[in-house]
Amino acid sequence: MSVRYAFRLLVVSTFVVLIGSAAYAQATQTGSQTFEPQVGQAGKDVVWVPTPQALVERMLDMAKVTPQDFLMDLGSGDGRTVITAAKRGLRAQGVEYNPDMVALSTRNAKAAGVSDRAIFVKADLFETDFSKAQVITMFLLPSINLRLRPKILDMRPGTRIVSNTFTMDDWQADDSSTIGEDCTSWCTAHLWIVPAKVEGTWQIAQGALTLTQKFQMLSGTLGSTPITDGRLRGAEISFTAGNTKYTGRVDANAMKGLTVAANGSNGPPWTATRK
Repeated sequence: MSVRYAFRLLVVSTFVVLIGSAAYAQATQTGSQTFEPQVGQAGKDVVWVPTPQALVERMLDMAKVTPQDFLMDLGSGDGRTVITAAKRGLRAQGVEYNPDMVALSTRNAKAAGVSDRAIFVKADLFETDFSKAQVITMFLLPSINLRLRPKILDMRPGTRIVSNTFTMDDWQADDSSTIGEDCTSWCTAHLWIVPAKVEGTWQIAQGALTLTQKFQMLSGTLGSTPITDGRLRGAEISFTAGNTKYTGRVDANAMKGLTVAANGSNGPPWTATRK
């Protein structure tokens, strides 16, 4: 083999390698840009199944979202819940462990024109601080909901939690709703409102108010009178003692509100402080 021929062969081989490398890099980049999630694909904690768009809308309706709310979607998948919330004027953040999903969601938000309000982060939902959210949405498993429940119950009273299909074990939902139309699976949403923590003894003009709390449900006594129909809806409290219904609002170690007699007439306001 002549030196000239060997040199030409080396040049051609180098050119082919460079072209091949460039083509591979372009194919890899294009492949990442055209990532399409597959229903049932494995994730860190759950497989990916998209929430029907009609249920996304229903979940946001149940939470009564407003543009003043900050929403976090735990396990945000392709980003549809976050993007839908952003279209309603909310600031919203998706928490997703799969980086391909995060990139896809970011592109989807940009295409929808809401990338200024819809952001996505790669993170483990069990290590994520979502205490600043007013609304939490999720489509996880019952076991994961249960693991998250203590953290959720420590959130600010009145925080709205909405789940696609799966429940919170013995923490009963405050509301549930099922969509009809053409929905055949994953068609039910459950809403919980984080209750204030009121268990214990409170001093009220009518005597000692002793409350036992199981999530949003209350029992106990006012003086020697058993209370009935005790319930919390966030920081709003209501219960009946004897012939009087008490409604009010909890503010840390104080409560105040109004009373209504059995005949429907308004009674005096009431206040209570925690002992």
